[in-house]
Amino acid sequence: MRKCLFYGTVLALMAGAVLAAPQPAIVQGPGQWTAEVRFEQPQQIVLPWGGNGPARYWYTILTITNRTGQDVDFYPRCDLMTNTFQIVPAGMNVPPVVFERIKERHQSRYPFLESLVKVENRILQGEDNAKDIAVIWRDFGLRAESFKIFITGLSNETAVVNHPVAVDAAGVPVKVYLRKTLELDYVFRGDPALRDSVEVVYKGKDWVMR
Repeated sequence: MRKCLFYGTVLALMAGAVLAAPQPAIVQGPGQWTAEVRFEQPQQIVLPWGGNGPARYWYTILTITNRTGQDVDFYPRCDLMTNTFQIVPAGMNVPPVVFERIKERHQSRYPFLESLVKVENRILQGEDNAKDIAVIWRDFGLRAESFKIFITGLSNETAVVNHPVAVDAAGVPVKVYLRKTLELDYVFRGDPALRDSVEVVYKGKDWVMR
């Protein structure tokens, strides 16, 4: 009974935090910018070797174009979150050879493909300076039936909210800094455990503060 009450309280706090979270501005204010982004359908790639046999990874390719009228700083973060609440940061436990194989696979369409972990932290203006970026994640739990991709760094819009639980030494709620983030939603069609045959279905996108 106590365990049920505990988890109920935690979920209530999480729900309250979500409801209280600010939304990105419909019309951006002075000095705010958002880069244009195009994204490929997530794909799998399997290397024939790994610690315990073949190693599987997921990736997408982003094309980012700066039409903001100014050169902008670019400090990206790309997380994959499953419906089982497993969070996989892009690039974590991904050996460099995975990017090399992806680059070979897409050489004809993306001859200047860059890896997210090595991309420069500056995007110059104009279509001629657009960046094609491979974002790679290690494989995740076989029970996941859907997942979301969160891409941060495409905008300089931020917001500050109070943490729903944490306080500092004076009892003041800890500040949480949020960034405008692109959220991409996907579901699996077929048995998620059968990775080789499962189909990834795009469900939509949204801009959120995260």
